[in-house]
Amino acid sequence: MTAQPIKPKKTKKPRSLPDAYVILFGILLIAALMTYIIPAGSFDRETTEDGVSVIVPDSYQAIEQDPVSPIGVFRAIQEGMIGGAGLIFLVLIIGGTFAVIESTGAINTVILKTIDKTRNKEWLLIIMVAGLFSVFGGLGIIVNAVIAFIPIGVILARAMKMDAIVGVSIIYLGAYSGFAVGFLDPSTTGFAQTIAGLPLFSGLRYRLLIYVTVLAATLTYILWYANRVKKDPQKSILKENRFPRYEEDSMEGVSSELTGTHKLVLLALVLGISTYVYGVFQLEWAINEMAGVFIVIAIVTSIIAKLGANEMVAEFMNGCKSVIYGALIIGMARSIVVVMENGMILDTIVQGMATVLTPFSSVTGAVAMFVGNGLFNLIVTSGSGQAAIVMPIMTPLADLMDVPRQVAVQAYSLGDGFTNIITPLSGVLMANLAIAGVPWSKWIKFAIPLMLIWYVIGTIYIVIGVLIDWGPM
Repeated sequence: MTAQPIKPKKTKKPRSLPDAYVILFGILLIAALMTYIIPAGSFDRETTEDGVSVIVPDSYQAIEQDPVSPIGVFRAIQEGMIGGAGLIFLVLIIGGTFAVIESTGAINTVILKTIDKTRNKEWLLIIMVAGLFSVFGGLGIIVNAVIAFIPIGVILARAMKMDAIVGVSIIYLGAYSGFAVGFLDPSTTGFAQTIAGLPLFSGLRYRLLIYVTVLAATLTYILWYANRVKKDPQKSILKENRFPRYEEDSMEGVSSELTGTHKLVLLALVLGISTYVYGVFQLEWAINEMAGVFIVIAIVTSIIAKLGANEMVAEFMNGCKSVIYGALIIGMARSIVVVMENGMILDTIVQGMATVLTPFSSVTGAVAMFVGNGLFNLIVTSGSGQAAIVMPIMTPLADLMDVPRQVAVQAYSLGDGFTNIITPLSGVLMANLAIAGVPWSKWIKFAIPLMLIWYVIGTIYIVIGVLIDWGPM
């Protein structure tokens, strides 16, 4: 009698979250399906003195249904890539430029030197950097431009032996904790107040109180997570691959002595970014000019460090390769908005929000306004773009519900700002994660608890704003 061979037991593969591309494609299919279900409609629009198109209240009308065809779904991916091309190529260029800079060792050296001076006080360094960026965010100085600083944040976190999520948080969450409140941001708070008929930047004292609370909660959350990872690297959400774009020991053996070449490379970087910031305020520069500035920085760096032309190109292309996954996801996210725009259902969603909000009382109405703006921001992630769409509707609604207009403006601003840190449709968020090499599915595990904390804070201040009848002040 022959022995029967023992069949090996099948081992179950551990379940993992779907890839971000899979998630976005699923959302794309749902959006396409919605163009068959949600009635098509449109508001009339008028142009302001600043040339911005805003909707006309009470002008909504149903139009002929024009659902997206099956081929239109896949064409939207291409259209999304084309529409997001500026941001996609900016990510690639920044990735390439920082690869050239990193090859000189300048950034690693200055980061290590900074760490040495704040030895055992990493928390102070995190507070200083994140706090500075939050002020910039509240002023509207650094919103899209935050992308340029993500590599520095990641290298800083790597030198402190934390993880890439901490690196993104120091820069991005620092800036967006200020941007969400927008205490002196002309493109969000200022624009919304203009539409609402309020004095520009009125209500500043109460808004600063909200900002300080949100910033304190943000810093506490970042420090809690950073300290957790520092004590036990296995508690990192990224697990063993804490720096997806870098080798774990790539900071080992780096000298903390700045050479003349290092200083010149860093000077070129600082001058380049400073030139761009000047251009934003004085010459109305945007992301295309930012890309041009970073190309110049890469070339100047290679000349200073005496890299050959071929070596520079090789380093630059390696940097581009490392961020290609995240760069293209920007276009994939944009394709979802393309489908909803082509199916003419975005205005219908706004009209639906207005209809739902009408029966509410002052306090519940203000909170519903806040939550509704947050949900709408999952689709339309542009701050000024959202203001142009929702504020002409929210202003008369606020009057009907006896909600102070100042509260309506803040409900829009916080709703717009808070969900920015989780929505995969945000080009800036996806660009930041691409440069850091952090998967979106990992990032939301970290970001959702903070967003919920922000929402609790926001709800409290919105309710108080109604109760004290927060006026122009």
